[in-house]
Amino acid sequence: MSTLLQPYNERMMEVLLYIQRNLDGDLSPETLAEQACFSVAHFHRIFKGMIGESLKEHVRRLRLERAAYRLCYSDDSVMDIALDSGFESPETFSRAFKKRFLVPPSDFRNSSRAILGPGNDGKIHYRPDPSIEGFELDDSPAKCKVEIRTREETQVVFIRHVGPYFGVEKAWEKLCGWGYGNGLMTNETEFLGLSYDDPDITPEEKIRYDACFTIQNEVETPPEMGLQIIPGGRFAVTTHYGSYEGLHTAYREFYGKWLPSSGHQVKNTVPSFEKYIKVPPDVPPEEAVTEIWLAIY
Repeated sequence: MSTLLQPYNERMMEVLLYIQRNLDGDLSPETLAEQACFSVAHFHRIFKGMIGESLKEHVRRLRLERAAYRLCYSDDSVMDIALDSGFESPETFSRAFKKRFLVPPSDFRNSSRAILGPGNDGKIHYRPDPSIEGFELDDSPAKCKVEIRTREETQVVFIRHVGPYFGVEKAWEKLCGWGYGNGLMTNETEFLGLSYDDPDITPEEKIRYDACFTIQNEVETPPEMGLQIIPGGRFAVTTHYGSYEGLHTAYREFYGKWLPSSGHQVKNTVPSFEKYIKVPPDVPPEEAVTEIWLAIY
């Protein structure tokens, strides 16, 4: 194992064991991020990149596998098992169980003693004795190209969008319409997007995103807009070429592959942000160019 990877691997292994030992306990993103010493947003991206599934998917799968174990080896009712697995009703549990194991819980109990079902990419499975013996994190090299850059702190005008990331167009239209209308745009203006939440965890209706453009001097903004400072310092920067649908994969590669092997630590106090170099409709979606900036030390 690379000595650069070791601190990340050790922290993630501790989190994985904590999850297994506390399947009925507090597995909130805040609790697990604190265990790993990351901010919540950074933690989710690192977790998915290193483990191969989101935190929500991982916990849900382990609880379903534990339910399968109990169906095989206990006489507990399906209702009790469903409620203990975190489902609100036997019906929702049955649908999730069938999706995972391809048969309803009652049929599984009657015909199968196998714990693991087909169609699953997870490598860590439920066991009555919490263990990750034999599991190795994926340490294959990152494919993304990364540069280390330094930038000064930046003042921006921003408007906050709350909701799905793919609904930010209206926020950008309002922000840029006001900026161009007031003569604030120049050839030096940067267009930045601050991402505070991971869509794999945060409900769509609660995702926070700030659409921003840079300014040199303070200005008076409308009530729905504001000013903020994006801190300066050292940043790791990778460039995504293509439509925004591919950004999720780019983040996974950046956080889960490059960061753990880089020897750098993520700066939890600074959100990652995107810098838009070429954007639709100026170019076709497949020709968009987006930089992802991650504060490091």
